[in-house]
Amino acid sequence: MEPFVALMRQYCIDYTNSHDQSICDAIMHPDYVVHISQMDLPRDAAYKPAVTHVFGRFPGLGLQVHEFVTNGDRLAMRFSEHGMVPAEGSRCAAWGGIGLYKWNGEQLIENYVEQDFLAQHAQLSGAVSEAPLEGPHLDPWVGTRAEPANPDAESVVREWLARRDLRDAPEVVIDSSWYEALAPSPIEVEKVAVNDLFSAGDRVAFHVSQTGPYRGGLPGIADSRLGDPARLDCVGLARVVEGRVSAVRAITDRMGTARVLLREG
Repeated sequence: MEPFVALMRQYCIDYTNSHDQSICDAIMHPDYVVHISQMDLPRDAAYKPAVTHVFGRFPGLGLQVHEFVTNGDRLAMRFSEHGMVPAEGSRCAAWGGIGLYKWNGEQLIENYVEQDFLAQHAQLSGAVSEAPLEGPHLDPWVGTRAEPANPDAESVVREWLARRDLRDAPEVVIDSSWYEALAPSPIEVEKVAVNDLFSAGDRVAFHVSQTGPYRGGLPGIADSRLGDPARLDCVGLARVVEGRVSAVRAITDRMGTARVLLREG
């Protein structure tokens, strides 16, 4: 088993799926920070309390791994979380996520991650039916092999990201579009800032902040906000074949964009 994958096995099984936060100090450095939904969560001051809240809200929360991408020094995990919220009508939800992890060879030190909280919210509110749960990787622990970093592939993806359209690829799955129609971006992207990016073989993992005018489509946001400045954080896995991006799988933080627009409105 790859050493980084072995650490993530503890993260997924012993910590997340067991709801055992006593594991945190062993697998996460004291300076560990999670970047999610336009927030920075230091391990003790913010991350642990946030997870305690999530475990309380979803007492049966489960995490399902779909794939790992790693070069040994960095690792990306594509996953789903799912569960029931007894205090909110006992509704269930399943939603996707992608995280880009850094470690120091022993403990996690940083994570750029996004989850499809808008899909979660829509299911729990009853606005849509419960989503299907995507099938798991049959054995991500033994079946994952580290691939060397690929600077050429990274350059291709950086240029592709700079063109400001995550949908510009032959194969595209963004948020829940693996089972429903692909939604347009809620913003007219004018600028893209790369927050994190690494490669492993022909795969490139990235986290970016897109900014531009709000163009609509988010629940609870008045039409009077159309054209207002907005930010959309996105995380994804791109595949590079023959010098071009051939496929992308991404999660966008539409819920965070909506939250900020509401707060600033």
